[in-house]
Amino acid sequence: MHLYIHVPFCRSKCLYCAFLSWGYDPDLVSAYVPAVCEEIRYWGQALGRPETATVYFGGGTPSLLGLADLESILRTVRDHFAVSPEAECSLEANPDSCCAAGYLEQLPGLGINRLSLGLQSLDDADLAFLRRRHTAEQGQEACRLARKAGFDNLSVDILWALPGQDEAKWRSELRALKGLGVRHVSAYALSIEPGTDLEKLDESGRINWPGEDDQARMYLQGLECLQAMGLAQYEISNFAGPGYACAHNIGYWQGRDYLGVGPSAVSCIGSRRWKNPSDILAYCASPVQEARFLYSAGLSLREQANELIMLGLRTVQGVSLAAYTGLSGEDLLAGHEDLIAGLEARNLIAVDQERLRLTPQGMLVSDSLIPCFFH
Repeated sequence: MHLYIHVPFCRSKCLYCAFLSWGYDPDLVSAYVPAVCEEIRYWGQALGRPETATVYFGGGTPSLLGLADLESILRTVRDHFAVSPEAECSLEANPDSCCAAGYLEQLPGLGINRLSLGLQSLDDADLAFLRRRHTAEQGQEACRLARKAGFDNLSVDILWALPGQDEAKWRSELRALKGLGVRHVSAYALSIEPGTDLEKLDESGRINWPGEDDQARMYLQGLECLQAMGLAQYEISNFAGPGYACAHNIGYWQGRDYLGVGPSAVSCIGSRRWKNPSDILAYCASPVQEARFLYSAGLSLREQANELIMLGLRTVQGVSLAAYTGLSGEDLLAGHEDLIAGLEARNLIAVDQERLRLTPQGMLVSDSLIPCFFH
């Protein structure tokens, strides 16, 4: 099992963000921490102190939590879940909230051994457009401080296909990453999510997006640059040095059980999936009883099989044909012969006796390709 802890607080909302977040309020944090600890205790008891391969603090901005709050949550996890001393324990952090004196230095002592920094860009103009709260220099300084604090397992998020961005600028940003000592990069194309301020701005027609051909070249150049840095692709948007792939996210993509605690967190155990209340006040008032299973739904075998395809094709390993057959009783390739031949001819997929996978070119259009294999 993998444990995800959603920390919903942010100092401000980024232009593109569609995740649940609430403005930072010390009183709200004081209510959130005991509530999330109560939920952790509940599940630890209900599931019989399950083994937990990873612990992941996501957000929001988890680095807005104080050290005492993080310690309280992690102590509760260890008291009620079987957590290996070698378990990956990740914290998402923003440069503007993690660089206070002593903060990064004390995280390893709490058991946090992986840091994921939300850089998003190394260009000040782009950061201002995205409504990030840090500068490019502050982002680079956060990386230096993290390394000095002992974080060998350091990951950064960076966005590409930003308005006005061209191939030369993208290559320049990737070269700047090279000297920061990062072991993992999550590189995401900037996308328009419903309900975001970016969507509203796009509807005004004032955004100069890179063209599709430009975006395709940027993606493939990103692969080349990151691989030259020793970071191999293991998922559509994720690259890691040897031994530094994110074990928590691999758990998602391989369809393992995961438990999400905190407001709006999603869980999937066996064939059951549920979502916590999104309203933080409702969650804090009743973190355990409030609609715990009202949101629960059993996944049919068909839904589980299609999810196996969806998640597997995101990875460079692709989908195991034997695993699909074992789950669904069907041959994944049956009925898709013409589709497969056409996609192979365009170098979008690769198929052998064991697996179906997308090529780098196929990953560029994964959103349209993956549903083609649903039964």
